[in-house]
Amino acid sequence: MHHKFAVVDGNLLITGSLNWTLTAVQGNMENLIITTEPDLPVAVEGLIFNMRSVEIRVQSRSKRSIKCLTLRRERNPPQHVYQDGFSPRAWTTKPGAERCRRSKFDYMFKLLIIGNSSVGKTSFLFRFADNSFTSAFVSTVGIDFKVKTIYRKDKRVKLQIWDTAGQERYRTITTAYYRGAMGFLLMYDITSQDSFCAVQDWATQIKTYSWDNAQVVLVGNKLDLEDDRQVPVKDARTLASELGFLFFEASAKDNINVKQVFDSLVDVICEKMNDSVNGDASQSTSNTSAGLIPNEGAQGGCAC
Repeated sequence: MHHKFAVVDGNLLITGSLNWTLTAVQGNMENLIITTEPDLPVAVEGLIFNMRSVEIRVQSRSKRSIKCLTLRRERNPPQHVYQDGFSPRAWTTKPGAERCRRSKFDYMFKLLIIGNSSVGKTSFLFRFADNSFTSAFVSTVGIDFKVKTIYRKDKRVKLQIWDTAGQERYRTITTAYYRGAMGFLLMYDITSQDSFCAVQDWATQIKTYSWDNAQVVLVGNKLDLEDDRQVPVKDARTLASELGFLFFEASAKDNINVKQVFDSLVDVICEKMNDSVNGDASQSTSNTSAGLIPNEGAQGGCAC
């Protein structure tokens, strides 16, 4: 069953249920903001709503962008590129590869920024996505996101970057978004020993709720406040090495290493992805030959 809705300059309330897919008949899905109450983003660009019951508030970012929406129930919802971890199927078979081709990008990665409240996660995201910075502190409510496309090694990579709230009361909400994330920016504040001590707990959450192959970069933010430093670089680098994470110190305010953090994380995700594809190809060759039928670091630097 299909339901069509006209979108004007304002909000449209839709009541959906498990496994509904929202698609744009005309326009670009990047021009949509899709949220649940109270203003928690759950989808963009046709993602699946895996909720028993949800009220979706749809608002057009542009007066001319969206003319009509279709709300369609899927018995077997399609898988998207980032929902299959580093499995080669996500990149070489439909609908993953086909979706990338139609959207004019090579890869799409879902990234999450996590860490204690007030370490600068939102400022870091805005610096990277919009090259903007404000010193005013506004606590993130639940979760927010931005989309940015970058070029790495002749590949066009589309990033969905999710900014999570650090407060404990939002933890149940934010951990629900870990699944399908291919990379994490685990952030602490170099002027806050407490935020650094919490890194191990955040790392445990990543291990518990995310894919086994998710890549992580440990980021010590607020490098511009060197005089107020409480976390030695050596301690952070050692912890990152023990956890198997990349490591950077950065400053959203002074735009130090912000781009490098994202570039390095994307590069290592691509490397792991290529290793997975090559490994899968080697395994297929081995199975065929056996008569089997294959199934279709210094400060601010990387510590690894």
